[in-house]
Amino acid sequence: MPAHRSQGKDRPLYILFLISALLSLGAGSLFAQAPVKRLLTADDVYRMKEVRDPQVSPDGQWIAYTVTSVDHEADKLRTAIWMVNWDGTQDLQITNGPDSDASPCWSPDGKYLAFLSVRPAEGKSQIWLLDRRGGEASQLTNVKGEIGSYEWSPDGKRLVLVMRDSEEEPGEARDPKAKVPKPIVIDRYRFKRDVEGYLTGSAHDRLYLFDVESKKLEALTGEKNFDETDPAWSPDGSQLSFFSNHAKEPDQTGTTDIFIVEARAGAAPRKLLTICRPNEQRLVWSPNGRMLAFLQGLEAKFNFYNVDRLAVVPAAGGEPQTLTAKFDRQVSQAEFMPDGSALTFLVEDDRRTYLGKVAVGGGNVEPLSDGSAVLSKRVSGGGHTAVAAATDSSATEIYAFENGKLRKLTAHNDALLAELGLGAVEDISYRSKDGTEIHGLMVKPPSYEAGKKFPTLVWIHGGPNMQDDHALLFDLYPLQLERQFFAAHGYIVLAINYRGSSGRGAEFTRSILADWGNREVADVLGGVDCAVRMGIADPERLGLGGWSYGGILTDYTIATDTRFKAAISGAGSALQLSMYGSDQYVRQYEQEIGLPWKAKDAWLRISYPFFRADRIKTPTLFIGGEKDFNVPIIGSEQMYQALRTLGVPTQLVIYPGQYHLLTRPSYIHERLERYLAWFDKYLKSSK
Repeated sequence: MPAHRSQGKDRPLYILFLISALLSLGAGSLFAQAPVKRLLTADDVYRMKEVRDPQVSPDGQWIAYTVTSVDHEADKLRTAIWMVNWDGTQDLQITNGPDSDASPCWSPDGKYLAFLSVRPAEGKSQIWLLDRRGGEASQLTNVKGEIGSYEWSPDGKRLVLVMRDSEEEPGEARDPKAKVPKPIVIDRYRFKRDVEGYLTGSAHDRLYLFDVESKKLEALTGEKNFDETDPAWSPDGSQLSFFSNHAKEPDQTGTTDIFIVEARAGAAPRKLLTICRPNEQRLVWSPNGRMLAFLQGLEAKFNFYNVDRLAVVPAAGGEPQTLTAKFDRQVSQAEFMPDGSALTFLVEDDRRTYLGKVAVGGGNVEPLSDGSAVLSKRVSGGGHTAVAAATDSSATEIYAFENGKLRKLTAHNDALLAELGLGAVEDISYRSKDGTEIHGLMVKPPSYEAGKKFPTLVWIHGGPNMQDDHALLFDLYPLQLERQFFAAHGYIVLAINYRGSSGRGAEFTRSILADWGNREVADVLGGVDCAVRMGIADPERLGLGGWSYGGILTDYTIATDTRFKAAISGAGSALQLSMYGSDQYVRQYEQEIGLPWKAKDAWLRISYPFFRADRIKTPTLFIGGEKDFNVPIIGSEQMYQALRTLGVPTQLVIYPGQYHLLTRPSYIHERLERYLAWFDKYLKSSK
């Protein structure tokens, strides 16, 4: 009879024996044992929340932010506004609209919180207001155009709106009762953009002034044929700065103009200067209103490889000064310190992002945070600074930043992460074929055992001008999540910051200029060789894949090296010549590669995966969104057709109605399961 069935007088002796046995285990007894962690599954995507966009109230006591979660029943993502107080004791959801609420922004007096929402049925975003003292949200604007963004005036009496100004929307019927959509008439040089679709000559982003009390809407300038974006109020509210481009063919230049205009309807803007277009555009006034800070990029041909630099210019006009000219790292989200003596900003640096500072007169950049967390957003108000940050084991949450330290304020993903056993993430570095030092990350399975060889995947980031870093992100481009997902199922995962990636300076980033599929392929292969030498990667069970440029680089790699037993090319392309006029990057192509009819050899050289398709032996899954204008699905279709013709195992998966990034939760879930099934089939199945 089993001991646990003992009856009568034997029970006390049994209990004493059991207690004695447990105590003999010491501090690691069953009474103190932590719950067993489970592995990450595809179903967990339905519980993940994306936390972002913190906004500090003027008094510094509250931080508004957004949380995007999955509505499983509706199979869509919903975003709500939340608010947490500075000491972290109250964290409240304050909107629950029928669709999504986004872009929170405090009124200057702190009494109201504005946000964008599509609440009525007409499908246009409008600005809504929440009174901090309580009550339901009320609709503030009722405008015809599509509001992209907005900013309060310093006195809180007006808003400046960035609004798409178009008499007709492409594909809409002139008569609402008509069944046949009108033709789309294209006359712009750059005529398409992912998600937005086709761009017509009548569709431009313009700036409008909106009076809060009277609800009157007026165009800020008289310009109708140029885009106007990123407005910023001067501290006294008398002027606005903004970006535009008044060249004859604005879409072709690769530059942008900074303008200043009086804050009144119909005012004539004054051009301050022309700069090379950066990755991120942002204008910031100094506290005394005498200076503007801005970001500038490299010359136009390096557009794919920009390393944004911080500069200042007198608002009255004059020569700009680049403050980070000798600081060879990408900077973003600059803010003046309250006394105007210095600026702070985020620094992207070799697998991390931290907060830095530089004097307004220039000099060395001083780190303000230690880099233990990857910062993705920061904002200040009322003497307080809040950041959105993540680590290898913690998804993005909102933190207070005090004296160089982070204090956690929100915990939207903590319950889920407490259940999961995540793989260890380690830095790796090695020499590529030509001796260049390459950095990356290695994610080990939770079940990792030293001395054992594992099936190994290279999971390649896109861009190429971005980096793999130490952040567990739950978003629409979930590389870090996917790495942990593969690790949970027994794979070593390599994340390689190949040449072309950001975080290592301008020369490292632009070293693949007009030479795609060369150095970055060598860097990826060098990472695989490193893992094999370490005795961790099983050389007979290697796979690779990625999305966007990660899919493109997958195509380059399998056309170069046949050692991989499985590959996944997501939203990729190989016959690059066919992308000219098909995707949204025509200006960058012309400035980097050249006109196809003049630089045919260069275009054919970077299209080698298609023309060397007969060298590919790797079973490859091609996958993408049906409506992708970023890397159109034709890129995957062409490679699928080539491998299918050649008899190489392949499959093409197209997600209906999806753009470059998938937004339907069931598709994101299905894609994870499909990824795993493809790799398991070729890297784990018995032979």
